[in-house]
Amino acid sequence: MTDRGTAKNSHRLYYGEKLIDYEVVRKANSRKLRIKVHPDQRVVVTAPMDTTQAFIQSSVNKKAGWIWQHVQDFAKQKSDVLPKRYISGETQFYLGRRYVLKITADDQRPEAVKLYRGKLNVNLSLEQLETQERAAKVKSLLDNWYQQKAKAVFYERLLAMLPKTDWVKGTPAFRLLSMKKQWGSCSTQGNLVLNPHLVKAPKECIDYVILHELCHIAEYNHSEQFWRLLTQVMPQWKALKTQLDSMAELYLNE
Repeated sequence: MTDRGTAKNSHRLYYGEKLIDYEVVRKANSRKLRIKVHPDQRVVVTAPMDTTQAFIQSSVNKKAGWIWQHVQDFAKQKSDVLPKRYISGETQFYLGRRYVLKITADDQRPEAVKLYRGKLNVNLSLEQLETQERAAKVKSLLDNWYQQKAKAVFYERLLAMLPKTDWVKGTPAFRLLSMKKQWGSCSTQGNLVLNPHLVKAPKECIDYVILHELCHIAEYNHSEQFWRLLTQVMPQWKALKTQLDSMAELYLNE
């Protein structure tokens, strides 16, 4: 959906023999031209409404080398993200830290997931360890573990952020929903939806997402007023968003 005061169109840029598609977004409240390469390799140019296409093209041409390098860097990062096999030695994340996955088989202990000495330990019964469904079982146990951690951590961070949001009355309800492209959302009734994969990110990034959604209770859009409000309660939100975006492929990988 296109917000009021916003216009979008697509263009192409040649860098040597390389072709780069880029999107131009003209916004009424934009004061200067900005070029951004997203982790999914989209190139987006944001400019004021009255900016000519000739000026935009010239600006993009001047930054062509920089744009191409960032597109390649994100492409390489994406190619390095292999599908999870849920075997010992793989990397898992929790609150911004990397942990090595360790699968054990001990039918004398209950099936469980525990953090211990830098490892994320998953215990299975011997019988299940020998079946072809082992990876699915490990994934199921990890998903449940992340869900439980997410409920507790998100509630804790929500309570910590509420003093910054004097327009919010009471404690908003939230539910968890695994999403591929969103960290959270807010309904018109002020109920939050948060992605459990977000618990893999640092607490500061979790705070950013929660505050972003809480700001929608006051401004149910992405207007200039919304961004002004978010900046007021979290001046460093752009840096945290960039940090979260740069790790999205790894955090959402499953």
